[in-house]
Amino acid sequence: MTDTAAPAAREEGSPALPRNFGLIFAGLMTAMLLSSLDQTIVSTALPTIVGELDGVRHMAWVTTAYILAATIGMPVYGRLGDLIGRKALFLSAITIFIAGSAIAGAAQNMELLIAGRAVQGLGGGGLMITSQAIIADLVPPRQRARYMAPIGAVFGLSSVAGPLLGGWFTDHADWRWAFWINLPLGAVALAVCAVALRLPRKAEKPVIDYPGIALMATAVTCTVLFASWGGTEYGWSDPVILGLAAGAVAAWTVFFLVERRVAEPVIPPRLFRSRIFNISTLISMIVIGVGMFAIIGYMPTYLQMVYGKSATVSGLLLLPMVVGLMATAIPSGQAISRTGRYKMWPVAGTAIVGVTAVLMSTLTPDTSLYVVCAYFALLGAGIGMMMQTLVLAVQNDFPVSDVGTATSANNFFREIGATLGTAGVGAVFTHRLADQLSSRVPAEAAGAVGRTDSLTPAAVHALPAKVQESVILSYQHALTPVFRYMVPLFAVGLVLALVLPEKRLSDGGTTPEPAKSPQPQPVP
Repeated sequence: MTDTAAPAAREEGSPALPRNFGLIFAGLMTAMLLSSLDQTIVSTALPTIVGELDGVRHMAWVTTAYILAATIGMPVYGRLGDLIGRKALFLSAITIFIAGSAIAGAAQNMELLIAGRAVQGLGGGGLMITSQAIIADLVPPRQRARYMAPIGAVFGLSSVAGPLLGGWFTDHADWRWAFWINLPLGAVALAVCAVALRLPRKAEKPVIDYPGIALMATAVTCTVLFASWGGTEYGWSDPVILGLAAGAVAAWTVFFLVERRVAEPVIPPRLFRSRIFNISTLISMIVIGVGMFAIIGYMPTYLQMVYGKSATVSGLLLLPMVVGLMATAIPSGQAISRTGRYKMWPVAGTAIVGVTAVLMSTLTPDTSLYVVCAYFALLGAGIGMMMQTLVLAVQNDFPVSDVGTATSANNFFREIGATLGTAGVGAVFTHRLADQLSSRVPAEAAGAVGRTDSLTPAAVHALPAKVQESVILSYQHALTPVFRYMVPLFAVGLVLALVLPEKRLSDGGTTPEPAKSPQPQPVP
C-alpha cells in the first residue's frame, strides 16, 4: 500500500520544509504539551477536588481514567493515521481533548469528572502519537532529529510542571482551571493546524481491526488496574489482583494470536521483525519507563518526608531534571541532524541513568539538597539523550505507511513499562518501609505512626522528635536502596543500547516501501 499522504517534498527527495512549518510545529507542540501535562496536573489538586466533590473513594480513578484511555488510544490513532491520513485524525483528537476538558472542568460530581478525564485521555493519546507522526510526514529523517528533541523536552517539562500548575490553580484560583486552561490553548492549536497543516487524505477505505482493538483494550485495562490497585486498593494476593493478572495474561496472549490473522492489525506482527524496533522499545520500557517515571514518582515525597519541604517546593526541586533533559535533548538532536548517526546517544544516556541510580542509592538525610538537585540534573541529561532518539530510530526503520503505527507502538509499550515499573518499585518500597518502621519505631509509638499507606509528610513532622527521626530514617533506608536494585535493569538497557543497529538517517525521502505479501483474511 503506497502512502499517498506523504508531502510532495518527500516524494521528490527534497529536504525542504513547508513554508509555514514553524507555525505548524508550534501548534503541534502546544497540543503535545497539553496532552502530556494532563497526565500529572491533577495530582496536587486531588485532595481539594475529592473534598469538594465528596469522592475520596474514587480518587485514584481521576488519574487512572486518563492514563487508561490514553494508553488504549495510542495504537489505534497510530494505525488509523497510517490507513486514512493524519490531519482529520489529529483535529478530531484535539476536539475530543477539548470536550473532555470542558466536561471535567464543569463536573459537579466525581462520576462526571472521571468521565471527563476518560474523554480527555482518548483525545490526549491521539495528540501524543499523531503529533510525532505528522513531524515524520513533513520532515526528512536527517532533519527530523532537531524537531523531535523539543518533544522529548516537553514530556520532561510536563512531568514537573503539571503538579506545579495544578497546585497553583488550586491555591490561587480554582482547581477547575487545571482543565479550563486547555480550552483556549486547545482552540488555538486546533485553528492553527486546521488552516496551516496540509496532508493529503488517503483514498482507500480502511479495514478496522475491531477484534484486536477490543482485546488490546481488555489487556491494557487489566494491566493498568493490576499495577494501580496492587498493594494499594488490594493486597497483591487478593483474588481481585490475581484475577486481573490472569486476565491480562490471557488477553495479551489472545491479542497477539489474533493480530497474526487480521488484514490490518492495530499492532502488526511485522513490527517485531525489526531489531531496531524491538531493541529501542525494550530500552524505552526499561530505562525511561522504569527509570524516569519511578524516580519522579517517589522523589517528591522523599523530599517532603526527609527534608520537610512543601509539596510545591518538592516539585520545584525537580526542575534541574528538566534543565538537564533540555541541555542534552536539543544539542543531541542537532548533532544527529548533522551526522545522521544516533547510536552513541542511547548508549551514553543509558550509562548516565545507571550511574545516577547508583549515586541516588547513596542519599542520606544529611545529603545536601544541592547534591540531590545535581543528581536530578544528571538523570535528566541521560533521559534527554535517548527519549526521542529511540523514537527517531524506530521511525527511520519503517516505510512512511507504517511510521504512525511504529511510533504509536513504541510509545504504547513505553507507557506499559512505566505503569508496571512504577508498580514494581512501589511494591518493593512499601514492603521495605513496613520492615524498617517495625524495626526502628519503638513499639509504644507505633500507634501514633499508623499504617504505611496513611503516612503523610504532615503527620510525620507532627510526631515527637525522636519518633520523627526514626520514621525519616525508615523512609530513607526503604527508598534509596531501591535505586540500587534498578542498576542491573539499567545494565541490561546498556547492553541493549550497545547492540542497537544503527541505520544512518538520510537527507531526504524515506525508507522504501517493502514488497507486500498477500494479506490474510479478516477474523470473522
